[in-house]
Amino acid sequence: MTEATAHFGRRFFSEPEVMVLPADLPTGRKFLIFAVMAFGMFMALIDIQIVAASLNDVQAGLAAGPDEISWVQTGYLMAELVMIPFSAFLAQALSTRWLFSLSAALFTLSSALCGAAWDIQSMILFRVIQGFVGGAMVPTVFATGYALFTGPQRAMIPAILGMVSVLAPTLGPTVGGWLTDAVGWRSIFYINVAPGIAVTLLSILLVKVDRPNLRMLKSIDYSHLISMAVFLGGLEYVLEEGPRHDWFGDPNILTAAWASAVGFALFLERSFNSSGPIVKLTPFRKPTFAIACVFNLVIGFGLYSATYLVPVFLGRVRGYDSLQIGTTVFVVGITQVLSTVIAARLSQSADPRGVISVGLILFAASLWLASYITPDWGFVAWLAPQMLRGCAVMLCIVPSVGMALGGFEMAELRYASGLFNLMRNLGGAIGIAVVNTWLSDNTRIQAARMGEALGENARRAPDFVAALAQEIGQRAGDPQQALLAAQGELARLVGRYALTTAFNEVFRLMAWLFIAALILAPFCRPAPQTGAPPPDAH
Repeated sequence: MTEATAHFGRRFFSEPEVMVLPADLPTGRKFLIFAVMAFGMFMALIDIQIVAASLNDVQAGLAAGPDEISWVQTGYLMAELVMIPFSAFLAQALSTRWLFSLSAALFTLSSALCGAAWDIQSMILFRVIQGFVGGAMVPTVFATGYALFTGPQRAMIPAILGMVSVLAPTLGPTVGGWLTDAVGWRSIFYINVAPGIAVTLLSILLVKVDRPNLRMLKSIDYSHLISMAVFLGGLEYVLEEGPRHDWFGDPNILTAAWASAVGFALFLERSFNSSGPIVKLTPFRKPTFAIACVFNLVIGFGLYSATYLVPVFLGRVRGYDSLQIGTTVFVVGITQVLSTVIAARLSQSADPRGVISVGLILFAASLWLASYITPDWGFVAWLAPQMLRGCAVMLCIVPSVGMALGGFEMAELRYASGLFNLMRNLGGAIGIAVVNTWLSDNTRIQAARMGEALGENARRAPDFVAALAQEIGQRAGDPQQALLAAQGELARLVGRYALTTAFNEVFRLMAWLFIAALILAPFCRPAPQTGAPPPDAH
């Protein structure tokens, strides 16, 4: 960095010599700062899933192949996963104000570029940029919220941000599907432009909570950064593509797994031995933080997996379109909003270990109820499991955030926030990969069992096919075509029931995972609350 550039940077990023502590700002100013940053976080999170219901339209519009279109999601997730832990370093170097403002501005620009993409390669590139810059906003909001508020007001931070964290992915497919049907697939990206500009400008004007330390940019350990990118990017690739390509039977996935393992080893070596690590693992010295991260891994597994499985069931078994699916799953978001206040009050008046234990039990119960689905389940049948899950997830998230981030001061709080949020995203990536594998394997097993059962009852299947063929033949008039249609209908019914039974098995396995997580609850002591954390001393 030249002296002229450094001088410009010091002037551009400089803050007033006298800075008010974040917690000492006027209450209205604090809530305004928090609201602006929370909305920016919502934008980044909803864009993870906003394309889920529109991938077919994007594929058709860009003339992309089936393997290429999956990278619209995979590229975003890989880049976001790398930025989340890196954001703590950047927040110290640039300050919270400028990191968040630049992230919001670049996220807005990359959203517009996604909407203007001319082929699948340009779309993937812009989605990678969008995921990378958007990933900085999520942990930064958590850290800033804890820096701004103390006492009872602080108790609302995990509740509000927890609600945003789970509501945005839930709404993503619904909003994306509706916009695509009403306006076209490019609108799901252009919709970010106006609010993104507003968030950028308001962040520049309002978010003045710490000072930058531009000298840190000179000491970036690039080997640490590259090893982390290879580790997390490779892991995300393996988890996203593994279920579709026979896991380690595919040479590309095997190569990515080896690269990820080597990257992880180098990342750990640099974390402990580098003079200027970009990610500090010191928060893991606190047992409460480590256990809260395990809880967040499990919560991410269940949250993202259940959010993924229910629409898949409704689409593949019930044949619902995107609007019907969105209407059915929307009840989860409503319940999450309603339970936020309850979870926040319980986190103030009750032992968080008890609250999270109740949350895990209710989450397991919701998954267990979902393990008795039939091929005819619709909105009414899904109502109870989804409402229970919406309530349970807030009881899990709110105390886990408090246990993880309470007790840290500003500098270390940033690293703790990045690592904690990384665990939820990793849990979601692992969860979706695992349940996809379970679903595929169990469907094959159940179809084989049903085939054996039909073979043992030798007359039932032929009698059913003959009766159905006779009925179809009376309408169609062609006996041969009627027989083929009847056999096809039998195969469809067997496949539908095999898939439904496989869903039941997957939900039951997930329920046992949440029950197993209860073992950790007694060992997780509440973190002592610090006072108002001072701004970084640079």
